[in-house]
Amino acid sequence: MIKDIKAALLLFLVLAVMTGLIYPLAMTGIGQVVFPHQANGSLIRQRGRVVGSSLVGQYFREPQYFWSRPSATSPVPYNGAGSSASNLGPNNPVLAQHVATRIKTLKAADPAEKGPVPVDLVTSSASGLDPDISIAAALYQVPRIAQTGGIRIVTLHQLIRENTTEPLLGFIGEPVVNVVKLNLALHARYAATPRAPEPKS
Repeated sequence: MIKDIKAALLLFLVLAVMTGLIYPLAMTGIGQVVFPHQANGSLIRQRGRVVGSSLVGQYFREPQYFWSRPSATSPVPYNGAGSSASNLGPNNPVLAQHVATRIKTLKAADPAEKGPVPVDLVTSSASGLDPDISIAAALYQVPRIAQTGGIRIVTLHQLIRENTTEPLLGFIGEPVVNVVKLNLALHARYAATPRAPEPKS
């Protein structure tokens, strides 16, 4: 009996050290050596200051910047400590109401745009933190930004291309545009002018 208890305790101790100490330290070390940027949160820095992460979206509502897709996190949009979806099914009338309100907001911001609103501009992602939108969602916003920000459409198209991530291995997933990176690049363009609008997250 005592022999069995000692064996069990020894096995527990060995597994605890291996899985709770050695393995995490090994994975952390490998991550820091092989993928240091990703292992440290894929942080975006400007002038030595962290301004965001390429993995977590930010809330933009100034008309001269690209808008992210809606976020369902609480109590504020893109709350990294509260990743969650709305859990509203496609037949839920509350979801339909939210979508209708978002479409109305987009149309009001750009009355001249008569095309259909891309679905990712009116629905939140499963995590509520998705920093990416589709190319269609980015292009949909170009006329509004060109008008309010005084940026040429060809320049905005170029910025979208530069901040587009292609599908993994060329066929897994869809091309996406990182809104945080895109708005930072756009802000750099504005910063070259005397009156540079400030993005707020």
